[in-house]
Amino acid sequence: MSTASIIETCTALYEDLNFESVRAWKAQNETRKVIGFMPVYVPREIIHAGGMLPMGVLGGGDQLEVIHGDAYYQSYICRIPRSTIELGLTNRLDFLDGMLFPSICDVIRNLSGMWKLMFPDQYVRYFDVPQNYQDDIGGTYYINELKELRQGLEQVCGNEITDQAIRESIALYNENRNAVREVYRLRAEQPWKVPSSEVYLLMRAGMLLPVEDHNKMLADYLAAAKEEDRPLRDNCRIVVNGSFCEQPPLNLIKSIEMAGCYIVDDDYMLVNRWMLNDVSTEGDPLQNLASSFLHDSADTAAKYCTSDDQVGQFLLDSVRETGAEGVIFAAPSFCDPALLERPMLVDRMAEHNVPHISFKYAENSGQMQPIREQAGTFADSIKLWSET
Repeated sequence: MSTASIIETCTALYEDLNFESVRAWKAQNETRKVIGFMPVYVPREIIHAGGMLPMGVLGGGDQLEVIHGDAYYQSYICRIPRSTIELGLTNRLDFLDGMLFPSICDVIRNLSGMWKLMFPDQYVRYFDVPQNYQDDIGGTYYINELKELRQGLEQVCGNEITDQAIRESIALYNENRNAVREVYRLRAEQPWKVPSSEVYLLMRAGMLLPVEDHNKMLADYLAAAKEEDRPLRDNCRIVVNGSFCEQPPLNLIKSIEMAGCYIVDDDYMLVNRWMLNDVSTEGDPLQNLASSFLHDSADTAAKYCTSDDQVGQFLLDSVRETGAEGVIFAAPSFCDPALLERPMLVDRMAEHNVPHISFKYAENSGQMQPIREQAGTFADSIKLWSET
C-alpha cells in the first residue's frame, strides 16, 4: 500500500463532518456504543475495554459555518466550543452515546455543562485530572476519578468493564503509542520522507478509527514511507508549539512546510502521545494509568506544572532531541492556557538562544499567505544568520 492511498483515506476521514465511518461502525451491531471526547487527553483504554469506540471531537475546522454556536459564546472565546456546539445542534453528533470533556480550560468546563442541558439523554462527564503529582495525593484522587469514569461507562455499555479487559486495551494502545512514536521519530530523522501534513492526517484518523485499524494503518504507512523517494530540501527544522487543543486547519501546516520549514515535532493531537512510554499491563490497570499520567506524560499548557523551573524544559528537550533550529509558537486565538504560558516559554527559548516566532490562528483560518510569509522569513533568517 502506498503512502498516497493511505493519506487519501485519512483525508476523506478528515473532511467528513457527518462521521460516516463511525456511523457505519456503530450500525454493524446494535449493541455498539460511541463515546466522544474533546482534545488533549482522556483514558481511551477504559472506553475501549467496554467494547465502545472512543471518538475525538475536534471542532468543525474550516469547513463548517458556525451559526447556532455563536449564540452560546462571546466573540472573545476560542472557536472550538462554538463549532462543537454547531456540530451537536445540526445533528452531526446525534449517534453519540456519551461525551467526555477533559480538563483543558474554563471554556471546556463550561461547555460540558451546556452539553448536559442540550443533550440530557447522553452520558456527559467533565473529566478532571490531578494537579498534585504525589502518588498518595494526586494519584489517589486520579484513581478515584478513573473508577467513577469506569462506573459511568459501564452504565452506557451495559457490561462490566473488567480489569483484564482494561489491561488488554492498554496493550493495544501501547502498540498504538509505539507506532505513533515511530512515525514521529522517522519524521524527525527524515522529514522530507514524512511530510507533517501527512502525519497530521494520520493522527486525526486515529480519532475516528478503532485502535486495531489505526495500528494497521500506522504500520502500513511506516513501511511505505521508508521506501518513498522524495527530494531532500534545504529546509529549516522547527518545532511547533501551542496547538494542543483547537487543531489548526490542514492548510496552515502545509503553508509552514511550503515556506521552507520541516516540522520535526509538534503538539498536534496530543492524545496520541500523552503517555511517553508503555503503560504497564501488570497489576491494577487503573493504578497503572494513574502512575503513567503522574510520572510519564507529556507537558502542555493544559497540564499543571509543579515547578516554575520546569516550565519550558519539555519544549527545550524536544528542540535538542530533534535537532530543531527554531520554534514556531502557533496558538489558537483566545486560548488562555497556551497564550498565558507562551511568555514563559519564549523566555526559556531566549535564555538558550533558540530562535522563535509567534502567531495565532483559528480552526477556520482561511488566508494563509501572511503565515506563509512569516514562516518563510523566519526560516530564511535562521539559514542566513544563525550561528548553527
